[in-house]
Amino acid sequence: MKPTLPRGLRPRLVVAFVLVAALSALITALLTFRQARSAILDRTQNSAVRELRLQVDSLAPNLPVDPTDADLRIFTRQLDSASGAHGWHTAVARDGGSLIGTAGHVSSALRDAAENGDATFYEREEHADGPRLLIGMPISYTGGRDGAQKPSGLVAYAVLSLDGEQADVSAMITAAWAGAVPTLAFAAVPALFAAHRVLRPVRQLRTAAEKITSGALDTRLDIVGKDELAALTGTFNTMAAALERDGAELRRMETNARRFAADVSHELRTPLAAMAAVTDALDEDARSGILPPDTADAVLLISDETRKLAGMVEDLMEISRFDAGAAVLHLDDVSLRTVVHKTLHLRGWREPDEVITELPEDDPRIRVDARRIDVVLANLIGNALRHGAAPVTVRATATRESLVIEVADDGPGIPDEVLSHVFDRFYKADAARGRSEGSGLGLAIALENIRLHRGTVTAANLPDGGAVFTITLPRTPRQEDQP
Repeated sequence: MKPTLPRGLRPRLVVAFVLVAALSALITALLTFRQARSAILDRTQNSAVRELRLQVDSLAPNLPVDPTDADLRIFTRQLDSASGAHGWHTAVARDGGSLIGTAGHVSSALRDAAENGDATFYEREEHADGPRLLIGMPISYTGGRDGAQKPSGLVAYAVLSLDGEQADVSAMITAAWAGAVPTLAFAAVPALFAAHRVLRPVRQLRTAAEKITSGALDTRLDIVGKDELAALTGTFNTMAAALERDGAELRRMETNARRFAADVSHELRTPLAAMAAVTDALDEDARSGILPPDTADAVLLISDETRKLAGMVEDLMEISRFDAGAAVLHLDDVSLRTVVHKTLHLRGWREPDEVITELPEDDPRIRVDARRIDVVLANLIGNALRHGAAPVTVRATATRESLVIEVADDGPGIPDEVLSHVFDRFYKADAARGRSEGSGLGLAIALENIRLHRGTVTAANLPDGGAVFTITLPRTPRQEDQP
């Protein structure tokens, strides 16, 4: 299982701060340990070499010119007894011969160096009994009239334990660890403080961004300091000012556009009503044969276009009422079957050739604005007949909490790139098509009417082909404008 890394910026900063502190403490401890260890061992080594030299220089003149093995044993015992606090064991070798004394094993490398040189040699080694220091010291004698030192062929060796020094080093390591743990614990305190100071502007930016997202475009932040976060805060304020300015301009333009559409629709309504009355009278003459054929065709065309224009104006006025928040519900308890069949009869849609209804047998009563639900069903069924294929199925299911109505057709379905735009105003799936039979507002008006009932309407494609629109209405819509 992979370890879970901290994801928030605050724990990351704290972890990074503590890791830096731990690394710094570790490097400092290692360097200190290395220097202290070398100092301890060098001090012991130099002290032992100096003390051994003093003892050798003091005792060696008492040896005969050609000492026997017994003389050398006495000499080593004298050196051992003079070891003092060092506690060394010594031995003497003559002309590369065997060791005489209590020193034990001495490495061949040290013996070769001491026997072939005229200086003191030493080495440290790890032994089964612990670390040891080995010293090889050639013994010279004073000869000749000039008093020069000449090699005697004797080499004194001393072996001393470094257990005490090793204990000091171990104690130093233990003390370093004991100091590092509270150091890391205390490092978390400034880390938390630094993270708080660094992240406070970030939290303020997040809060301000959330306010702007909720619509408070006048949100601004105070700029504190001159660092990168202060520059970021300044950029945020500039962005917020631009958004507020652009939002105000867009709202102004949208308000003007809505007012223009409402005013135009209102102004067109009266002359269109007069035109519709005249065209209705002319329709009768055109269909009765009173008018010449060419004139009759022109009259019928004008009459048809006038009706379309009147319908578009009504749709624009309806959308304007939704935009202005002036649309209200007039709720009443009605029969579901009555609402659906009234919609079909008013439009002349035949059952089952054009529309098939599958309604609950118990014919539930629903509390809705019957006129608005009629508009919704008429738009959905008419859209299915125009762009899909007959028969269109109207299916309804009712529960205690909700009413679901599905309007499905047997057509090719809705293209995927169009599906998310079917409720958009004036949207055309085919951009090359100049005119459509409707105003382009039917589905948008249906959506607004369902929203007014606190319901939802969605569009989708059936697995076997065809489109389906699904209306979901609460059985008891919450609305202030109830009769």
